[in-house]
Amino acid sequence: MDVMPKWADVILIPLISILLAAVLSALVILAIGESPWAALKLMVAGALGSTYGWGYTLYYATNFIFTGLAVSVAFHARLFNIGGEGQAVLGGLGVALACLYIPWPHWSLALIGACLMAAAFGAAWAAIPAFLQAKRGSHIVITTIMFNFIAAALLNYLLIGALKVPGSMEPATATFPPATHLPSFQDMFNFGDTTFFRGAPANVTFFVAVAACVAIWALIWRTRLGYELRSFGHSESAAKYAGISPTKIIMVTMLVSGGLAGMMAINNVQGEAERLVLNAVEGAGFIGIAVALMGRSHPFGVLLAALLFGFLYQGGAELALWTSIPRELIIVIQALVILFTGALDNMVRMPLERLFLAMRRAKQ
Repeated sequence: MDVMPKWADVILIPLISILLAAVLSALVILAIGESPWAALKLMVAGALGSTYGWGYTLYYATNFIFTGLAVSVAFHARLFNIGGEGQAVLGGLGVALACLYIPWPHWSLALIGACLMAAAFGAAWAAIPAFLQAKRGSHIVITTIMFNFIAAALLNYLLIGALKVPGSMEPATATFPPATHLPSFQDMFNFGDTTFFRGAPANVTFFVAVAACVAIWALIWRTRLGYELRSFGHSESAAKYAGISPTKIIMVTMLVSGGLAGMMAINNVQGEAERLVLNAVEGAGFIGIAVALMGRSHPFGVLLAALLFGFLYQGGAELALWTSIPRELIIVIQALVILFTGALDNMVRMPLERLFLAMRRAKQ
């Protein structure tokens, strides 16, 4: 019997961790001479107080959903895919090739094609570290983080060479054809004189990300493969005794994980920039680790955690614009959230377990 109810593990511990991070962040804001309450109100107003703010919050959250799901899938098999950044970079390359060199008649077909190409490129980039782990015993953390740098160097090489627009000094591809441009929320929620999300980059990819959450939930908890994946994560020796191939699980898990990370490029490359540029990923691959930790590797938890980090990103931009609080403070807040939800998880968990155990004994 579990010492602590499931709802406490999924909801209460992350909530307390967020509150602790918020308290420490408030102390940091006080130390630099600003009001924590005023900063919080400005963040809420900037990120949630208008459809424009919501548009940016959902745009960032879409990126974090994909990378958070990528890390979560690997976590279930006890694999730490820290290469989401590089896999998203290669996913962007796949999106660019699909949009530039295939004459799509409509954005809906272009979206499907870009999804497949992004997932294929991201999965292919994850397959190499997976093979090295499964067949050569190389540590997945080391190889995936090294492949982030290789992916960045490869993209840099292509954008100043084969993919650069002739005569242009900018390291970027040509703008994608109009038929590949995805509908933004401004296009989708335009009602005559009333237009929502005006100027915000959120687009139809958000609904693809939500669909991915549902698909991953079904994969992990409603399929035989998901059962094998979780069994391998709980005990590799028991899984091998039951006839589950470690090589198969490592390869399939990393292919799915890399494909999800690669699909992030649909949002920022095809949906927002409508071309491939340098630094398009902007650290979302690493934020996905925090999102997966906070979401307890559950797709619904990943969705909520991605919305929180989207709020922090957009709210932090508003703080940097309208106050003397530096943009780097948001990185501090994110670091505190990661610290409490990841490294200091037991600091919150152990007192709660003792509390619930004492309550259970009192009822007996």
